[in-house]
Amino acid sequence: MWRGFTAVLALCLFAGAARADIYMYRDRAGVLHFSNAPAEPAYRPYVPDFSGWVRRMGPIVDRERYQRYDRIIRDAAARHGVDTALVKAVIRAESDFVPHALSPKGAQGLMQLMPGTARMHNIWRVWEPRQNVEGGVRHLRLLLDRYSGNLRLALAAYNAGEKAVDNYGGVPPYPETLAYLDRVLRFRDHYLRKQ
Repeated sequence: MWRGFTAVLALCLFAGAARADIYMYRDRAGVLHFSNAPAEPAYRPYVPDFSGWVRRMGPIVDRERYQRYDRIIRDAAARHGVDTALVKAVIRAESDFVPHALSPKGAQGLMQLMPGTARMHNIWRVWEPRQNVEGGVRHLRLLLDRYSGNLRLALAAYNAGEKAVDNYGGVPPYPETLAYLDRVLRFRDHYLRKQ
């Protein structure tokens, strides 16, 4: 086991020394594409996250990563009257607690705020975790109010947009949105059990 870890560590160190810019995007089918010379505007800089490899060494890394923003989350959730477990579930589904996450569609940060949504909530430093969570929680509160507390509709609107929810008169039948709802609600149940 240690020999494999040493090899991975050496590879990471060598990759850092021989750094080249790598770009990535995920297509509609969910396939990841990597390039050092992107030809499509959907490509974004790729920042590797080695925590998945380190995860096999023990649960401490994950615990720290998934609890790093707890105070920020609790404060924003209390300020806006949104369930802390729901906020954590949205962050887990949106960015897996990676503050520099960037989607191919341009959603940014922990709560994957679109630039227009960030502006709407007066969030100007979208990569700063405290501001990102503040904007995301404000938006969740707005959606919960808009849909009279209907969690499924609010989450569907968070993922697919209010226009899609309104056009379909409910949860849009998009596979991505249906999978998103399932993930967020599953994560929320997990966090509720831990409270």
